[in-house]
Amino acid sequence: MLAVKSKQAGTTLSAFCRDTLMEKQLTERMSEEHISIYKMMVQYHNNFKRIGNMYKKNNPKLTEEVTSLANEIRNHLNKITR
Repeated sequence: MLAVKSKQAGTTLSAFCRDTLMEKQLTERMSEEHISIYKMMVQYHNNFKRIGNMYKKNNPKLTEEVTSLANEIRNHLNKITR
């Protein structure tokens, strides 16, 4: 189990044990699937921002809704990277 945890943290088993004993906070590295999803979400965020900018002059309510959705996606992205 320690070997699996150390691999997920991207470190050696001995470094993982040392860091754990020293109460150092360890973060798990993202898998390839998580990285792929993160990149897709970034693209969605950028697209919604662009759409919001396009409609800014024509329909303020649509702009608010699209911008709100883009901000919500950005908040989820920030949670993933912490």
